Parts: sequence; structure tokens; C-alpha cells
Amino acid sequence: MAGTIPHGEDADIPEPKRLRQLRLLVNTLTVTLIVGFIIIVATLVIRLTAGPEPLALPEKVTLPAGETAGAVTLGGDWIAVVTTDGTGQQRIRVLDRESGAPRGEMEITPQDQ
Repeated sequence: MAGTIPHGEDADIPEPKRLRQLRLLVNTLTVTLIVGFIIIVATLVIRLTAGPEPLALPEKVTLPAGETAGAVTLGGDWIAVVTTDGTGQQRIRVLDRESGAPRGEMEITPQDQ
């Protein structure tokens, strides 16, 4: 019969060139995707597990009497502490990182509503 496809072991039809190229392209892209995903995961693991070394802090930071610390920011060689006194007035106090000695102060004025 003309137009029928033979079945069985005698039916060795050569693979078309375009189909072979497509199969090679799909396999190459699959391998590239897997390798890329592994690289991204490895990079994230390395970056997220190796945190920076904590900066050295002075043994004790002394604030004026009646003030409490609300926030701390670490700079290169200084520490900024946001303090609140008994009246509710907030200040930013800048201290030396090594000695804890005061370097500057700024009052925070509330925003008008």
C-alpha cells in the first residue's frame, strides 16, 4: 500500500535534519536553564550566609539623666542615638565610637499637623 508507514523492526526511518536540530536546541536550553538556576541559588546562599562583621561598640554609652534611647545608627567612627527626654523632646546625639564621648547634638522639632 502506498502512503502507509511500515511498523516493526524494519521501519528505520531516518530522523529529519530539522527535528534533530530542534531536539539538540531543546536539550541545550534545558542544560543551560539547570546550570543557571544552580548558579543563582549558590550565589544567594553565599551572599546571605556571609554577613558583614559587626562593628565594635563602646562598652557603655552614657546618656544624660532622664533620656532614653529610641534608635541607634552606626557610622564610620561615630554612633548616632535618638533620645527622648521626660517632656517628650527628641534629640539626635552623635557620639564617638571609640570613647563614647559626645560629638554633637541636634533637636528634632515635631512636624506641624
